[in-house]
Amino acid sequence: MKGTLISEIVKNDLCVGCGLCVNEGGEAIYKMKWNKDGFLTPALLENKIETTEYARVCPFNPENGLDEDQLAVEFFPGETKFHPRIGTYIDTYVGFSKEFRETSSSGGIATYIFKELLSLKIVDHLFVVKEFHGSYKYQLFSNVDDIIKISKTRYLPVTLEELFLLIDSLKGKIAVSAVACFAKAIRLKQYHHPELKDKIPFIVGIICGGLKSKAYTDFLAQNAGIEHRYNNQEYRIKDPNDLALAYSFGAYDLETEDFKQMKMKKMGDMWGSGLFKSQACDFCNDVLTELADISLGDAWLQPFVRDGNGTNIVITRSKLAEKLISNGVKEGVLELEQLEETKIIQSQIGSFSHRQLALQYRINKRKKRDLMIPNIRQRLLENIPTEFQIVQNYRADIRKQSIQLWSQLKDTRYYNPILQPKQAKLKKITKLYHKIQRIRKMLHLRTMSFLIGRDS
Repeated sequence: MKGTLISEIVKNDLCVGCGLCVNEGGEAIYKMKWNKDGFLTPALLENKIETTEYARVCPFNPENGLDEDQLAVEFFPGETKFHPRIGTYIDTYVGFSKEFRETSSSGGIATYIFKELLSLKIVDHLFVVKEFHGSYKYQLFSNVDDIIKISKTRYLPVTLEELFLLIDSLKGKIAVSAVACFAKAIRLKQYHHPELKDKIPFIVGIICGGLKSKAYTDFLAQNAGIEHRYNNQEYRIKDPNDLALAYSFGAYDLETEDFKQMKMKKMGDMWGSGLFKSQACDFCNDVLTELADISLGDAWLQPFVRDGNGTNIVITRSKLAEKLISNGVKEGVLELEQLEETKIIQSQIGSFSHRQLALQYRINKRKKRDLMIPNIRQRLLENIPTEFQIVQNYRADIRKQSIQLWSQLKDTRYYNPILQPKQAKLKKITKLYHKIQRIRKMLHLRTMSFLIGRDS
């Protein structure tokens, strides 16, 4: 193998901005900077020379020989439960934290785990996303009394760069919150630097629907009625009297000093259509953050979606994570019940269909253009029917255009009339796809649900 350079990964739109590459070769030769599309990517510093060593911790490096299955064996040895979609795990639950549910975006389990990690002295610091000068970034957090300050979801590009520039001089142990690609990058870093296994003994995994561009927040703010500057945006304002999906976006308008908000359902399907999503996310095959000690997400299934207070699905993967959850249930601070594998999959079914089942189709298209292909677990690749291929084509088109058009227009008065008809067309095509799937099931033909293991 000739090896891969970070600049090649960035050029091929496969960088997620995790920042772990910046000093992997022994010195910091990159700096994370905003690119034209509103994502953080590593830029080579002046007079620095790249080597392939820096790319060995990149989760999308095509020449990285370690996939999620292999890394799970390394970091969760002896765990016997395995599901081809869920990964290696100990147990699966659904529920919420009685203490932190109200102040959290979902069920508050993440905040409970963070509190326990600090209170029990399992770690000395958390490296988590929290408020910074009216916006958000990864920061060190060590005060258990201020724990609710980190209990909200933020759809804004962030980077782990700073942690790995100071980690050698930082005293104590650190827990990190991470989406799937960031968790994989951390595990790769620990694999190549075993001393970091003890330094970072716990990863709280956030189940992710895709990384959004910085422009996504500008877009939402304008649609909420903010014409100029804003800060302290909130992406998941819950309504306890409505459905779990009926949350709002809001931000402070710095011109009027008002907090303006809107229901997100006004914007249509922002996740299924892929608006403002990173290209790299279309080549991520880890739906449930398989390499974190604990994986947490929203319970997007009945009856939990009817509860606007929010409910978490919980997957424990390490013995420590299982102990923290079990203790919380015994002490009565967690309201949890076990949830079977099929329900866990159902709660994220759209993501499984897109990110795993349709991956082979997207890879084939990329190969035709002679573009870089990340290291993908072959066992997850499937052939999909024509009707879903059409959906994939429209999603890819909307994702790309949503970013390109915003960089040109930056104004919802001109942007929305172009994108909204495209979203409407995708919605019609998706409905047709589901109708054909129902017919396939009636005729006892293979369906997408069958491929993902939900049909008997």
